Amino acid sequence: MHIFSIIFPLIFIVALGFSCCKLKFFEQQHIAGLSKFTFYISLPAFLFLNMSQIDLQQSISLSAFLSFYIPVLSVFALGILVDRFYLAKQKNYQQHSVFGLASSYSNMVLVGIPIIIASLGKEMIAIAFMIITFHSTLLFALTYLIGAKGSEHAFSWSSFAKSMVLNPIVLSIGCGLILNVSGIVLFDNLAKSLELLATPAIACALFVLGANLAFYKIAANWQPALIASLMKIFLLPAGVFLIGAYAFELDREILNVLVLLSASPVGVNAYLIASQIGQHQVTLAGAVVLSTVLSVISFSFWLSVLL
Repeated sequence: MHIFSIIFPLIFIVALGFSCCKLKFFEQQHIAGLSKFTFYISLPAFLFLNMSQIDLQQSISLSAFLSFYIPVLSVFALGILVDRFYLAKQKNYQQHSVFGLASSYSNMVLVGIPIIIASLGKEMIAIAFMIITFHSTLLFALTYLIGAKGSEHAFSWSSFAKSMVLNPIVLSIGCGLILNVSGIVLFDNLAKSLELLATPAIACALFVLGANLAFYKIAANWQPALIASLMKIFLLPAGVFLIGAYAFELDREILNVLVLLSASPVGVNAYLIASQIGQHQVTLAGAVVLSTVLSVISFSFWLSVLL
């Protein structure tokens, strides 16, 4: 498949969402409502249905897990060092951990899954679910734990666990997994209803991504955002490719999925974490925008290498 044919429909929907907000056709409260439908209803229905139907033997692989998360944790650690010794030049664990998150946290659900479906086919998202399930939990926990070293407030495992368990993405994948393992089959009318809710998930996710970009600003001090973006969409997928291909010698189809997931831009949730901690908010806002724009180059390159 031609790379332009894969990327253009995705870019078109993102650009449409961005344009609708910039031209004031949609106000911020309209996008907030659409975001709520997308993240709490449509995407969970999509993930739940697919997780309940996938071949679990194909989706569970320790080699694939390590091929993805060894580079992710390495880039996270590198981001901390870059912030400590190049950007901040003074010790601030909260600030360093947030920059590490900015350098390594992928927008898998909004961007990764659509690009995998468009380029590799729907059957290849099985392996992505294993990665997505642990992604936010692992990186957010690390960010809070490292940040807690320089904070007056101790890290609360109970409140963190509660927020992760109740996360609609994690919850829908978990419920789908239980259904898959137990062998329970949804009755036909309920399955059809969920399919109707799941149908607009990808289009809504891309539209909401584009719309939200209209509300983020790139600050005058854009260099930290650019560094985080380059580490995220160029360095990280290169690390995943090298570890997966040469250290673990992964099957080519699985390697393709992992590289494309890692080439996704900085996830919007990383900005929410930065705002919650109160560090690098401007950097994260800029990184979300810059990495999303630059991911067109990153995806084009990796699709030409992989396909």
